[in-house]
Amino acid sequence: MTLPVAAVLCAPGTNRDNDVLFALQLAGACPVAILTNELLQNPSRINDADILVIAGGFSYADALGAGRLFAVELEHAVGAQIATAISERRPIIGICNGFQTLVRMGILPGSGQRAALGHNTNGVFDCRWVELEPSSQKCVWTQNLTNNIECPIAHGEGRFTCDDGTLSYLQRNDQVALRYVSTNPNGSVDNIAGVCDSTGVVLGLMPHPENHVVRRQHPQSHRGISRGLGLSIFQSGVCYARR
Repeated sequence: MTLPVAAVLCAPGTNRDNDVLFALQLAGACPVAILTNELLQNPSRINDADILVIAGGFSYADALGAGRLFAVELEHAVGAQIATAISERRPIIGICNGFQTLVRMGILPGSGQRAALGHNTNGVFDCRWVELEPSSQKCVWTQNLTNNIECPIAHGEGRFTCDDGTLSYLQRNDQVALRYVSTNPNGSVDNIAGVCDSTGVVLGLMPHPENHVVRRQHPQSHRGISRGLGLSIFQSGVCYARR
């Protein structure tokens, strides 16, 4: 069986590239990292990718705002190619800085709806483990998930915010893909941790599922406590790409 190719888009300052590559490999994909300068020289690099991933970190040191310069560069280099990928229903995921980038590009939440990822309400960079509840059957990355997931967050600008009309639209259209359980670490409206676009193929989330793909990564693994792996998100996306 030919493995689906997953293109991991990286920029100066992204730092979860290797974690995502490992997660995708475990999930059954053939991952390859592609730098933004490579895309500028050869945008067709992503044409044959079955999955697109925008890695997390601090692209361009968050200059001018988290994800802003990464968004400008991707829009310039491969905006048309990404639009084609969405129309062809190739799964796309943006994690943390990748989520911020997709929001800056207007891809999320999409359909003319606007949202933002603002500073955490506690005013500090927050790094902790959180529990997530999959909440969308539309999103191809979460539609087969039945158990909650635990994974870490690491951000200072992760508070999902939008006006009441947009929130109502996202809720009605089944675009709220993941919600924080028990603890809302950043003050996101409706406990939102991740949203998908109206097609269901594009997911953005602030937590890092790539950092809980094997049980020993969990801080309580030594106690024999079983927690939901973030790997399941990648497995769901890879499974869809094989359709």
